[in-house]
Amino acid sequence: MKLNTSARKKFRVTNKLKKVAGEGRLRLSIFRSAKNISAQIIDDRKNITILSASSVEKDVKESKTKNKSELSKIVAEKLAKKAHEKKISKIYFDRGVYKYHGRIKIFAETLRKNGMDF
Repeated sequence: MKLNTSARKKFRVTNKLKKVAGEGRLRLSIFRSAKNISAQIIDDRKNITILSASSVEKDVKESKTKNKSELSKIVAEKLAKKAHEKKISKIYFDRGVYKYHGRIKIFAETLRKNGMDF
């Protein structure tokens, strides 16, 4: 089966992360569209999603931010808060197809500031 370019990129990045994943670390997968951003923390050993945060959730939409960069910061802070409640601090950052640039970079830096280690 032949994969298109974006599927190949995503497979390459995610596969490398899964190979080096240790026992105590989970994978943070991120998705961004033209207007929204979402992220989820996944346990690959059990194949379950532990936490998720998105800009389409009701309390984030009520914040009335029009800037997509600020929206990324809000979602990252919300995800970090949920992770602290579940006592998750060590993760692998799976950027998927996206370059570590712009909203993805802002998201990662905000997570680091809020105590996530990757």
